[in-house]
Amino acid sequence: MEAILQWDGQALLFIQEHIRQVWMDGFWKTITHLGDAGWFWIILGIVLLIPKTTRKAGIAALAALAIGALITNVALKNIIARIRPYEVVEGLKLLIEPQSDFSFPSGHTCASIGAALAMYPFLERKWGIPLVILAVLISLSRLYVGVHYPTDVLGGAVVGVLAAWGAVRIVKRREIKGNREGRSEERRVGKECRSR
Repeated sequence: MEAILQWDGQALLFIQEHIRQVWMDGFWKTITHLGDAGWFWIILGIVLLIPKTTRKAGIAALAALAIGALITNVALKNIIARIRPYEVVEGLKLLIEPQSDFSFPSGHTCASIGAALAMYPFLERKWGIPLVILAVLISLSRLYVGVHYPTDVLGGAVVGVLAAWGAVRIVKRREIKGNREGRSEERRVGKECRSR
């Protein structure tokens, strides 16, 4: 465990020394703020509820966000209570404002991966793939700006995948139930017509 913790900190220092560039800072700061409180994914989910063709994607995204937030922000962050890396890793410079909650797992990663993967089965690939890429970029941005350890991001991604899986199952079960009810209604109407 000690070796993992040490590697976590060294990975962030490596990013700071060898990957961070002044000309890239603005890009990564903007990307990371897209994940703040899940606002981008929440708005996208709500917008997708409006057209009937994308409604399932919107429901799945919002369900994944709710599941992920309960597991990550309500439960795991407070149970594990991991201190943010910029408070512990000597020499690590923070590129954005200090965060108000604990570090593990990454809520930005959980929300982004969860929402994007939940929407993916219900959208055309030309929309689904860019959303997954954006989710990965938001996740990686947390390392670049120095607010999360790699294992925080990995943990957030795992919870996000589970949240997406649960959300997709909920939507598909709802769809199957709706189809069954529709077929039952059709049969009932058919019987009534034949009996007349």
